[in-house]
Amino acid sequence: MLPEVEAWLRERTSTSDDWSLPWLLRAKGDTTVSVVLPARDEGETVGEIVTAIRRDLMEKVPLVDEIVVIDSRSVDDTAVRAAQAGATVIAQDEILPDLKPLDGKGEALWKSLAATSGDLLVFVDADLREFHTSFVTGLLGPLFGDPGVVYVKGCYDRPLQKVQSGGGRVTELVARPLLNLHWPLLAGFVQPLAGEYAGRRAVLERVPFVTGYGVELALLIDLLDLVGLDALAQVDLGRRLHSHQSAEALGGMAAQILQAAWSRLERQNKMVSLHTPSPRLAQFRRGPGGHQVTVRDVAVGERPPMVTVTGESPRAESRPPPRPPR
Repeated sequence: MLPEVEAWLRERTSTSDDWSLPWLLRAKGDTTVSVVLPARDEGETVGEIVTAIRRDLMEKVPLVDEIVVIDSRSVDDTAVRAAQAGATVIAQDEILPDLKPLDGKGEALWKSLAATSGDLLVFVDADLREFHTSFVTGLLGPLFGDPGVVYVKGCYDRPLQKVQSGGGRVTELVARPLLNLHWPLLAGFVQPLAGEYAGRRAVLERVPFVTGYGVELALLIDLLDLVGLDALAQVDLGRRLHSHQSAEALGGMAAQILQAAWSRLERQNKMVSLHTPSPRLAQFRRGPGGHQVTVRDVAVGERPPMVTVTGESPRAESRPPPRPPR
């Protein structure tokens, strides 16, 4: 590991317990906070998450200013349960309706920038179980604590079948090797694909968003390029419980992550591409007559920085993000 990454780990890694609620309330001042949950068919869990955030961080104390659920074409009762719990629910395709709709988690995240108003945005996956609002307070801590920090990733243990750190298979098999190979300054992130993170609107609006599952990796790479490592931080949130995907589904996610990395290697002149990568993924499943092949499109799109679509917000203009001195 690079010496500067070892120093970053010491200086920019904290735990959710390091940021007490009374301290956060004092540090908040007039800063506004939006919590965003991208959700597709998460009716079993989204209501409990929204309820906890509203109860603990809006009604008991005024830390969060709005909770927005971006409903990504759910066919279950996700929207109903989120609204009943007190969230503002907005259908993904109703945001910026003049644009051709795209698919994927990154599309919902990108569109949330146009549907929220907070100076700080906290993103939380909607499939979490045994959710604790320390996920939100922990992610806000470094942003309130240092104006030079513009983006904070969560990290945690991810149990899988009673194995404490058995989850995060795509992280260990795909994302971490990629980062260590090509972006070693990002090697200190424990969970580079974590779905829980927070950032300053003025910065998030200046980077593109990959529309598929490569969005988290792409954001890390693009933000490193834009603001530098010292402006990034991570917080240990403890333990994360959620529904796990099949190996087949994880293969599709891995393919999209590889495509996101490919585009950034090209863009940053880290490689010379001699061909266009195929957007098709062939996978096999044993059936009555032997192995049967399924071929699906795993292509990812990319949205441009939101500032190029909606223009500067007044608060973003008045409070540009500082780049910390080296």
